[in-house]
Amino acid sequence: MSQVKNYHGLLAARIFLGLTEAGLFPGVNFYLTMWYRRQEQALRMAIFFSAATAAGAFGGLLSAAIANMDGIAGLHGWSWIFLLEGLLTVCISIGSYFVMHDYPATAKFLTKTERAHVVRRLNKDNSGLANHMDRRFFWQAFFDYKVYLLVVVYLGLLIPLYAFSLFLPTIIKGLGYSSTRAQLLSVPPYIGGCIMTILGGWYSDKYRMRGPFIIGFASIAIIGYAILLGTKSSGAGYAGAFIAALEVYPTIPVLVR
Repeated sequence: MSQVKNYHGLLAARIFLGLTEAGLFPGVNFYLTMWYRRQEQALRMAIFFSAATAAGAFGGLLSAAIANMDGIAGLHGWSWIFLLEGLLTVCISIGSYFVMHDYPATAKFLTKTERAHVVRRLNKDNSGLANHMDRRFFWQAFFDYKVYLLVVVYLGLLIPLYAFSLFLPTIIKGLGYSSTRAQLLSVPPYIGGCIMTILGGWYSDKYRMRGPFIIGFASIAIIGYAILLGTKSSGAGYAGAFIAALEVYPTIPVLVR
């Protein structure tokens, strides 16, 4: 994307980026099920997902700094943003290939006793469940109405979350703040969302409950969005954005676990 010259090239590159990154989130979810029991997964997923809020807190500041490289090597500032942040992702992915282990039973960093202990815990938690792939499992899921209800719930949570995360600086700027101050004011809601995401996953695992936490977080998030939508006061609007950030982010890791 750093080398595109027109809108069509950017659009094509973004489509291929979306195709390749689409499996990351479900892949990480699946990977966690290979290592942790069901009552331990929400916290781990929350820690992983909290990186999205941390990125929101500091990504804008980092991008603003990289944009100052505009003109170096004949590249625009936005080109340097794509190039440097993309290179970091590629380097981490290469390192991950050598560091990550597929299954506890084959993990070389564990002793034989530790591997047996982890496998025994997982087998006890998954007692009565199949651990192999079969075509009939696909069709069972395909015709299960609960899968589609979950899709609707997931979309209902994900759309406001990404709308918030992508446009928070713009939202804050629309409340009457300058661009620089809006960028700075976007940091506290992201940090608060990061903390609440981890706490939500921890308490969800502790009490082994998912639904009440999702409903509670979503209900309060609605209040935050309503304040943001209905007020003309910059202070009240920022408070609404803060409430929305605190409550909308924790819903995703709790839902997918």
